[in-house]
Amino acid sequence: MTDHAALLSVAREAVARATGIIRSMTSFSVAAKGDRDMVTDVDLAVEDAVREFLTRETPEIGILGEERGHAGNEDLWWALDPVDGTANFARGIPLCGVSLGLVDGLKSTVAAISLPFLDVTYTAAEGQGAYAGEERLEASKATKLSDAIVSVGDFAVGEGAEVKNRVRMALLAELGGRVQRIRFLGSAAIDLAWVAHGKLDATVILANKPWDTMAGVLLVREAGGVVVDTDGGEHTVRSAATIAVGAGLRDDLVEAIARVHGRNSS
Repeated sequence: MTDHAALLSVAREAVARATGIIRSMTSFSVAAKGDRDMVTDVDLAVEDAVREFLTRETPEIGILGEERGHAGNEDLWWALDPVDGTANFARGIPLCGVSLGLVDGLKSTVAAISLPFLDVTYTAAEGQGAYAGEERLEASKATKLSDAIVSVGDFAVGEGAEVKNRVRMALLAELGGRVQRIRFLGSAAIDLAWVAHGKLDATVILANKPWDTMAGVLLVREAGGVVVDTDGGEHTVRSAATIAVGAGLRDDLVEAIARVHGRNSS
């Protein structure tokens, strides 16, 4: 049986080390890595340091990092985003974080997200609740979309982006007429952590890159929220999208997204 408490301690130490690196590297270079996408040498330094630490502490567990790919065990593995929100980070916008989740099969069971410039670390382990520091988290209890602040994930880039972004534009039109406010934060880790924290009532991320999402998904669930795919089915590492929401808004939000997909399926 996996010792979640011990592995949570490892995850906390890993993101603490990453935070130290991010705060210490006051100058850095930025390089393109695709259409409207970038990487900094901070991303690479953090991923290399965290991978080395995790390989030493948990050699039996694989690692998938955004920058260096997957190595080791494919059934039990760490999902690491060394700097989630690189575009924000590169511009000096403090909305970025280190995201580390333990994926066991199709779901995450341990999570740690550090927001280095907001001085908070979010943690969770399966069945043990979600926390910001020592504060126990509770997801939103809102029951009306008109009362909800909803964040939306970044627009797609790269191949097929034009088609994918038609759906995102339609989603903005649908939600913009119904929710209290829409926000774009530029970091899936923050989107999900803040749904868990009740700062946001929901987030709609029409993508599911494990390094971006798997830690935050567990935070939301352990805080009493729900995370689903676009069809309303339970979110897993294989889902196409990541929709996290307080339980009272689940049905209305899923119906709104279904309408958007129905109108844009052709």
